[in-house]
Amino acid sequence: MTKVLLSLHVLAALVAIGPVTVAASMFPAATRRAVAGTDHDLAVLRTLHRICRVYAAVGIAIPVFGFATAGSLGVTGDAWVVVSIVLTAIAAAVLVLVVLPRQQGILDGVAEQAELPPRAPARLAMYTGIFNILWATVTVLMIVRPGSTTSA
Repeated sequence: MTKVLLSLHVLAALVAIGPVTVAASMFPAATRRAVAGTDHDLAVLRTLHRICRVYAAVGIAIPVFGFATAGSLGVTGDAWVVVSIVLTAIAAAVLVLVVLPRQQGILDGVAEQAELPPRAPARLAMYTGIFNILWATVTVLMIVRPGSTTSA
């Protein structure tokens, strides 16, 4: 059962985080084009934001399978798991409380042809980068598992 849970955990991470990471990273550059561009560019922004929202919701499966896997392996209290849980919670908070609302604000501004703050795309890119670095760190912790007796 542990192998099934671990497989589902890894698959959920790949399926959910990959699209969010790519779409969120593309959003700031697409914003710059949309400000100077066409309805097509606005449609691209809407699509990227929708991808981020949908896959953020799908991403709930990651900690669900992660906790189940950690429980079945008996490593829930290991430092690398605890740090991974904390970093995952921070990444989720950055996505839900900062990245998605800023994307929505930019999308609303572009749709209404309102003047965006000049640094809005750059700040969004910064927060998206923080989100991406947090997930990369969690991925490394999941692979390396410092202090684990099964670490390679």
